Amino acid sequence: MDSSFGVVSSIVLGALVITLSSFGFQAEARAFFVFGDSLVDNGNNNYLATTARADNYPYGIDYPTHRPTGRFSNGLNIPDLISEAIGSEPTLPYLSPELTGEGLLVGANFASAGIGVLNDTGIQFLNIIRIYKQLEYFQQYQTRVSALIGAEQTERLVNEALILITLGGNDFVNNYYLVPFSARSRQYSLPDYVVYVISEYQKVLARLYELGARRVLVTGTGPLGCVPAELAMRSPNGQCAVELQRAAGLFNPQLVQMINRLNSDIGSDVFVAANAFEMHMDFISNPQAYGFVTSKVACCGQGPYNGLGLCTIASNLCPNRDIYAFWDAFHPSERANRIIVRNILEGDSKYMHPMNLSTIMALDSRT
Repeated sequence: MDSSFGVVSSIVLGALVITLSSFGFQAEARAFFVFGDSLVDNGNNNYLATTARADNYPYGIDYPTHRPTGRFSNGLNIPDLISEAIGSEPTLPYLSPELTGEGLLVGANFASAGIGVLNDTGIQFLNIIRIYKQLEYFQQYQTRVSALIGAEQTERLVNEALILITLGGNDFVNNYYLVPFSARSRQYSLPDYVVYVISEYQKVLARLYELGARRVLVTGTGPLGCVPAELAMRSPNGQCAVELQRAAGLFNPQLVQMINRLNSDIGSDVFVAANAFEMHMDFISNPQAYGFVTSKVACCGQGPYNGLGLCTIASNLCPNRDIYAFWDAFHPSERANRIIVRNILEGDSKYMHPMNLSTIMALDSRT
């Protein structure tokens, strides 16, 4: 081969690598995208006229900046900890004006507190980013990235990305059981409602696949009846609220069945189920074994179990967040989130189906 051609092609290849790496796009880097509700929202709702916000003290009290970020946590949330595990920068909220240029290649968080699988979930929060709008933003994101690195590289980035989606809890807490005799509870018995929500969720996941998602962690709901808010409102004796536990008990197995069907239709393990119910129940049923003093009382709040209303500057606030399983009426503390993410990473089939995140990363690094 002509040596001058070799030099030229080396220069061209070198320029391409420099161009892509100047955008932070290396082979080992993996974009991360997040969809869902307040368990995974890291600040989108700060940019919206909604009551579902976490932009006031003491939210963020243990975050590196010690300031509220819009995360429904005292510190880091589940997406932050997954980013840490995959060696990536934390993703920015999609609505953040800082999400531009090479920052886009890290991924984006589209989640919005209050939303559910269904469009009528969370209507009391007014202006939130419903799931199909999140998917629309994901399309818009891909157009923006194509302008930076071209359509082919964008498709590769999305196909190789890790995706987390967390939905479903609000369809019960902020819809079916929001008020006695809610519209949905008059329309459906609980078993029929679960079947309906699952069928709608399947459409969401199918759309995500159409948009290029090839590795998706899908979390089930946690133990809905055991959060401080439900203990405060529905539990006379501090036991988990039976009806909400029943809802989670119906929803989660059907979610796994639906994921199995989707994977079977696709012919590949695109969707991976994370059993958030079991991950939470470990430390809810035996908090002391995990170093918590309580799994009933929220660190921040008011009323029974600190489970009523929002966490605000006027709320009771525990001095040591690490010994509380729940940060506020609905959301785990950072330390509890770390336990959950450890199970996502390393958990056996009790927690992760058909494989955990460490296995996913090992598999994907070989392909």
